[in-house]
Amino acid sequence: MSKTPSSRSRLKIVIMEPLGISEDAFKALTMLLKADGHQIIAYADKAETKSALIERVQDADVIVLANQRLTQDVLQHCHHLKMVDVAFTGVDHVDVDYLKANNVVICNAANYSTHAVAELAIGLMIDLKRKISECQKSLLCGESQFPTGSELYHQTLGIIGTGTIGLQVAKIAKAFGIHLIAYSRTRKKEALELGIQYVSLDQVMRQSDIISLHVPLTKQTVCMIDKNQIAKMKPNAILINTARGSLVDYSALTDALNEGRIAGAGIDVFEKEPPLPKDYPLFQAKNCIITPHIAYATQEALYKRAEIVFDNIRCWLEGHPQNMI
Repeated sequence: MSKTPSSRSRLKIVIMEPLGISEDAFKALTMLLKADGHQIIAYADKAETKSALIERVQDADVIVLANQRLTQDVLQHCHHLKMVDVAFTGVDHVDVDYLKANNVVICNAANYSTHAVAELAIGLMIDLKRKISECQKSLLCGESQFPTGSELYHQTLGIIGTGTIGLQVAKIAKAFGIHLIAYSRTRKKEALELGIQYVSLDQVMRQSDIISLHVPLTKQTVCMIDKNQIAKMKPNAILINTARGSLVDYSALTDALNEGRIAGAGIDVFEKEPPLPKDYPLFQAKNCIITPHIAYATQEALYKRAEIVFDNIRCWLEGHPQNMI
């Protein structure tokens, strides 16, 4: 693997999976890089096998990816690699340690989907509390009796992780008249100004009517919401996860939902990317709304993401890299 090139070097930039933007937007965002003579190869689908992925990226100077995994067994074939540009906020699906050991620059697309993710989290809360999806099922089944939901007003929202997205969720929730508490490693001045009360994780789990996860996936946060934590939740409480699937023990969550120990869950993220197996535990869970990892996927967010990705490459070439991991 090579060192950072000069701005006059001609690079092979491989976009190994779709970025979700239109052809016209793609042309506009890559125009300057192409004008400087860089070769850009963009694939319209994900590689279905490891060997196919290796074939795509092995000669790349720069690899751009979204949420497809990029691990050492692929990277060890990339002898010209200088930069990995992740079109995502989290980078837990990329072998960061291997890349850093080989002096490869890693950048991400931080904060591109703040509004998109926060809005879906709030949407899942509304759906579960007002029983929108449940009422629709009853209506379609020809029933005449429908479940009665509850208001968000005056309920307690426990936010786990007060980063950019967690704070955006808090801002929206505040407009509903929701009481805000949070658990986070660091206390933010902005959070306190919003009226968030910082408490322990135990207190969040016990006191909240709604719990929303907004922490990154690290060695410390894997399965942080396990059987014991779920057991602390109130019977009327719901759990929202738009962060990372591996934060939660989904088998324990399924048991709690099916046994009626908690009221519901809204889940957008899983231990691996969809499609999921037909026997996936949450498919059998009661009062569980599942979306296929689409919290980030709005037209606005995907365009902003692509904008950041190509800005990352240009800034790096100019000698002042941004969004470095």
